[in-house]
Amino acid sequence: MSQLEMVDTLVIGSGPGGYVAALRSAQLGMKTSVVERSHLGGVCTHVGCIPSKALIAEAHRYDLHRQWSQADGSSFFQNAQAFKQGVVTKQAGGVNYLLKAAGVTILEGEACFIDEHTVAIKRTGTEQMISFKHAILATGSRPIELQALPFGERILSSTEALSLSQIPTSLIIIGGGYIGVELGQMYAKFGAEVTILEGGGQVLPGFEAELTAPVIRQLKADGINIVTGATAAKAEQHADTVTLHYLKNQEQHLISAEYALVTVGRKPNTDGSLGLERINLQVTSRGLIETDEQCRTAIPHIFAIGDITKGPSLAHKASYEAKVAAEVIAGKPSVLDYKAIPLVVFSEPELASVGLSETEANAESIPFVIGKSSFGINGRALALQAPEGFVKIIADQASGILIGAQIVGVEASTLISELTFAIEMGATVEDLSLTIHPHPTLGEVIMEAAENAVQKIRMNRNKEQQV
Repeated sequence: MSQLEMVDTLVIGSGPGGYVAALRSAQLGMKTSVVERSHLGGVCTHVGCIPSKALIAEAHRYDLHRQWSQADGSSFFQNAQAFKQGVVTKQAGGVNYLLKAAGVTILEGEACFIDEHTVAIKRTGTEQMISFKHAILATGSRPIELQALPFGERILSSTEALSLSQIPTSLIIIGGGYIGVELGQMYAKFGAEVTILEGGGQVLPGFEAELTAPVIRQLKADGINIVTGATAAKAEQHADTVTLHYLKNQEQHLISAEYALVTVGRKPNTDGSLGLERINLQVTSRGLIETDEQCRTAIPHIFAIGDITKGPSLAHKASYEAKVAAEVIAGKPSVLDYKAIPLVVFSEPELASVGLSETEANAESIPFVIGKSSFGINGRALALQAPEGFVKIIADQASGILIGAQIVGVEASTLISELTFAIEMGATVEDLSLTIHPHPTLGEVIMEAAENAVQKIRMNRNKEQQV
């Protein structure tokens, strides 16, 4: 056992929460170490956000090639996998460079709490003891495994689904959330026969039906079979296929495919050898760690961020919390403010949302107006042959302040940032409508939706004055 090393801040986990926390901590002058048991950059970099988006982009390229030529899907997919791995390697290398440049010590191994100020970092045959003044837990999450469909062989998690060497001839996806839709559409574009089984009444259940309608139309156009109200019961694996038994309307059904992919959510990494029970740090029934508005746990010098805390499992949420936690440790008066957290689905067309939806605004009894504009009349969208979708803005009726926005359409993932900023700064729809947007660009759809909302506010005010 090596000599006890002491640090100001010990970060456990190096994903988009962990490495950002370590960077900010070091930048603020604290002696900082980060522990990673697997790959620097975490799930997001290696088996999540980055590789999935790289393959999705390549699937779109292949789809375009296929429309104009007899492109070989198998070789194109192999090249796509090589491209994806290149992106992952470059991204991981960037994380490594940033941490080392900031003076962060990178420790390889699995962290286990010994007491409230000491962690043992275990590698094969070795153990290193680290003493810390403060710790930030950023251990992330992993795919939920169903008891009836244990991962292995032809039953995949999202991790294995991103690393297949060949395009599957057929694929059953259990779970119609954003991961299932993104990966299902990606493989369908590469030529796989895809079926999505969703337990609820619609895929992408977190979005309103008018937002998901264009996506569902495209899923069906891509040849994807969508079965809602379906519950997976068991699976039988064979040499070349897997047969899934599922229930729908209290009736049993069978479906076979080359692979089955389970995408029913993610589980926080707070169990196992981390040793939270040793320091009496409790977790909820869902395995989450409760924190305050400064990311502090019940143990004041230990912080928790990202997927192991309440709220959506989003990389950008984890990064935001990472900065707050590091700044609090450095003595700054930082607090969390979740006023505007954008949510994005990299489907075709893309989906994005921030702030309140129409349903949520109604539930809170907020008087509001809606401004909408279509990509179908936007010159840039037409030039991109992507006229499907619209921008929907929700504004407070009295003040005109933007309280929510949803986009379905091309580059929604990029466009949502303008609306996130507008909500964060308390902008009105008039502010947005008076902002000069370059022409011809997709951003003009936001301006036009804002103008539509302004007109409605003025009409409502005129009616009130007349009364």
